[in-house]
Amino acid sequence: MDEALLRSLTPNVLAVLVRRGADFAAAEDAVQEALVEAVRVWPADPPRDAKGWLVTVAWRKFLDATRADTARRRREGLVDEEPAPGPAPDVDDTLQLYFLCAHPSLTPSSAVALTLRAVGGLTTRQIAQAYLVPEATMAQRISRAKRTVSGVRFDRPGDVATVLRVLYLVFNEGYSGDVDLAVEAIRLTRQLAAAIDHPEVAGLLALMLLHHARRAARTAPDGSLVPLAEQDRGRWDPKMIAEGVGILQTALARDRLGEYQAQAAIAALHADAPTAGETDWAQIVEWYDELARLTDSPVVRLNRAVAVGEAEGPRAGLAALAALDEASPTSSGRGHAVPRRAAVAAYLHERDGDLVTAARLYAEAAGKATDLAERDHLTRRAARLNARLRG
Repeated sequence: MDEALLRSLTPNVLAVLVRRGADFAAAEDAVQEALVEAVRVWPADPPRDAKGWLVTVAWRKFLDATRADTARRRREGLVDEEPAPGPAPDVDDTLQLYFLCAHPSLTPSSAVALTLRAVGGLTTRQIAQAYLVPEATMAQRISRAKRTVSGVRFDRPGDVATVLRVLYLVFNEGYSGDVDLAVEAIRLTRQLAAAIDHPEVAGLLALMLLHHARRAARTAPDGSLVPLAEQDRGRWDPKMIAEGVGILQTALARDRLGEYQAQAAIAALHADAPTAGETDWAQIVEWYDELARLTDSPVVRLNRAVAVGEAEGPRAGLAALAALDEASPTSSGRGHAVPRRAAVAAYLHERDGDLVTAARLYAEAAGKATDLAERDHLTRRAARLNARLRG
């Protein structure tokens, strides 16, 4: 039994049923029943057209369930739409399924879970393990999401930007349980790129590849974080970098710049530098200027302050950080609500020689960090500076 084949066909079969009028929840149940039937039947009698077989069986499962439902009379007209036996039309409905799973009525966490379940073909148990929640909790989340989109029909174009945000959320979850969500996000984005010709889809795929290429160097053997400047660049994946750069160059040539292309351009400049000292920080600042224009995001401006600090010196970086504080004030009048702001300020103060302030800010940043590895990294930074001050 080719499990990879079943997994690759599942989202398209599900999309066919939804396009024909099945509500999402019922369609998903029918497809799962068809998959069970395939596991039972195919080893002894493999079909010539796997997709056509699954569509036919899933549709019949859906109709059987519909006839048994109390709304039978309202839905029985669907029986006339049963597909004739034979090869399934070579139409890819997966793109519409992406749009459905990223429907604006869903919360981000629900959209991610539904995308992994319906498009990615992961089991509820796998998704629950990846997000470190009980399987019953994840099952309820997915069930609610399916009910939410059950009345949605494929009668208008979906929002590509929303789909990309969901995929980027999946990618940033990284790895936990027995599912590598970063790899899964890359697979799903490749699939989306094959279904739609859009420069931002290509930009996101390039960004994922360029970040993922550095993965092996991102942590030490003991699991601690290794900052970009200290990473062993010999452990970066050159083939993945080359692929990401190639995809990015093709996207940029279309002159329809978007935020993911700009982020990928920054990642490409990091990847292109043989050493940290040879990084073209001036050009990175220019790309952050483009990204800030596109997104007006305080997080982007925070990262820009780091780049300015590298390109023009730490005091210039601190000035850029002060400008961010003025643009994004909190109730205390400072911009500390921006994630990782304290960590960036600590780094810039350390580079400027103000170790007392840097140590205090590293400790503050560690207290706010939600990721354990990041918290440990910042705590060690604070401890190292405090030891220097005492010595």
